[in-house]
Amino acid sequence: MRMKNELRAVIALALAGCGLAGCGSTPPPPPVIAHGVALHEPLVSPRPFGSADTAFGLDALGAWCRSDPRANLVLSPSSLASGLGMAYLGSRGATAQAMGSVLHLPAASGQALEAGLQARSAALRGLGGPGVTVTATDQVWADPTLDTLHSYLNAVATGYGAGVAQVPLLSKPDQAVQQIDQAIATATHGLIPQLLDPGSLQDIGWVLTDALYLKAAWATPFQASQTEPGSFTTAAGQQVSVQFMEGGPYVSASADGWTAVWLPYANGRLAMMALLPPAGPADPGGCALPTAAQLGTLTTTLAAGGKGQGSGRALSREISLPKVNLQDKVSMRTLLSGLGMGVAFTPAADFSALSPQACCIGLVEHAATLQVGEKGTVASAATAVGVVATAGRSGPPPVIFDRPYLMVVTDRTTGEPLFMARVTNPTQP
Repeated sequence: MRMKNELRAVIALALAGCGLAGCGSTPPPPPVIAHGVALHEPLVSPRPFGSADTAFGLDALGAWCRSDPRANLVLSPSSLASGLGMAYLGSRGATAQAMGSVLHLPAASGQALEAGLQARSAALRGLGGPGVTVTATDQVWADPTLDTLHSYLNAVATGYGAGVAQVPLLSKPDQAVQQIDQAIATATHGLIPQLLDPGSLQDIGWVLTDALYLKAAWATPFQASQTEPGSFTTAAGQQVSVQFMEGGPYVSASADGWTAVWLPYANGRLAMMALLPPAGPADPGGCALPTAAQLGTLTTTLAAGGKGQGSGRALSREISLPKVNLQDKVSMRTLLSGLGMGVAFTPAADFSALSPQACCIGLVEHAATLQVGEKGTVASAATAVGVVATAGRSGPPPVIFDRPYLMVVTDRTTGEPLFMARVTNPTQP
């Protein structure tokens, strides 16, 4: 039976939520050096971080939807959490508390936190397989005149596999924009050709980027011959004609009025969960979202093929799913401030673990694309977090003797002035 209710962009959450839930084992990642110790394999479970990213993604999607309830929206909780997570590793004090709370990060610090983040990154990078390509790339871009602490670079290398590249952010910001955009375009296979705009990096000393690319074939492709037009009711209440893919049966479950369908990809580990909100006028704005607990219940039930401990009973059902081609590019600063991260964007921010010259976050740019068709899904995401520099070098500004001055040769013990001089023109004898 055709589903005529709106399938919101919460489809995209399954791409990150399932992958980071840590299904199955993965090959060990290449060793990285953290505080002089080579970590050859994940030391802890990535599941708490998958849950954290899901909760953060729901918060972000909900806040964004409330600001524009009639628009298609697509974001990557995974990419956003990675970009902001790299900034979090450079934060301290109240700034770290605010960012950790918004990101729902597990209570951990130091090497324990880095090991957990490394397990998360390894799980994400291990999602590939037959018919599925997943790549994630993290990078620290730093102006060469600034001091970036080695302890910070070790932390992001351990947690995110991030390297560091020097670009002239302060002296030639538009050139830096071109270099960063080119790297993002390459990492996303051209799906995100421009993440940063010219003029966007004024006074930015560091840019922390994440790029995510997914190309996944369905385990059971839809037949193009069965795709046909049908009516779709928009959030504005309008009737529009869209192309519906017909297929099944697929595992379906319900909980608290939500109906979810599990669409597995070819490698058997990654899947998309498509969710229909409860029917009725309870949410005229179209911003209904499941809670993290509800989403977890549905994921558990569907991933187990109906044999899990979820409250909903799984059924095999035919589906009608619209073909979609979504893309968004948005500044996340206002949204993140509204969620409770405002201090990170003010001069009161503390990013001293990144550099003594780091002031605050100056920008958070996010872009995402999602194409869903008969053969599978192609998606990309990129995040750039720009950190403002307070000065071109560490410490207080230099004292420049560029006007008449005095010199005194003094005995340190007694204070006896052996010589005094006033210099008004150093070129004269």
